[in-house]
Amino acid sequence: GTLEKDIPTCAEEAKSFGTKYIVITGMYRFDYGSEAAVRELAQRLNKAGKALKEQGIELLYHNHNCELRKVNTAQTAYDVLLEETDPSYVNFEFDSYWCADAGCDPLAEMQKLGNRMKLWHINDRGCRKAGFTPIYKMDSMELSTGTMNLTALLEQAKKNDCDAVILESHRNWIEKSPVKSFQRSAQ
Repeated sequence: GTLEKDIPTCAEEAKSFGTKYIVITGMYRFDYGSEAAVRELAQRLNKAGKALKEQGIELLYHNHNCELRKVNTAQTAYDVLLEETDPSYVNFEFDSYWCADAGCDPLAEMQKLGNRMKLWHINDRGCRKAGFTPIYKMDSMELSTGTMNLTALLEQAKKNDCDAVILESHRNWIEKSPVKSFQRSAQ
């Protein structure tokens, strides 16, 4: 709600950090299964994005797995956001981990986004557990230690002319150390 209430202050804060972007990282307590709610969200994003553009800041939307819910027989909430937002005012920070977590194809989603994908959140996805475990739960992993085709995703990010790649790590760190996990990913 802060963004909708006070665009100038939000824009000035972004500028004070030396960034040209403000990123919406999903909506709290929002029904991504409601087509009407998602279409209304797209219009809200357009309005905020237009006002931010007038202040010299660009608005991006960051996905998690909930946006990949179907809102009708043919579309996910993410499809609707992509279709209903104006690329002049709203673009995307794509998180391939959450896309894969939702059971979708991150490469296909990146191809749909095209040059509207300005930032890419990258990590790998897999399981570190050893020993007998009947059903593995996936978690974030260091780059090249999981199951995601990061090479293909990187090539697509380049084709999309993505501005930056952001290494993200949720938990599940090597020896409970985010620094060690970062170092492994950097290798």
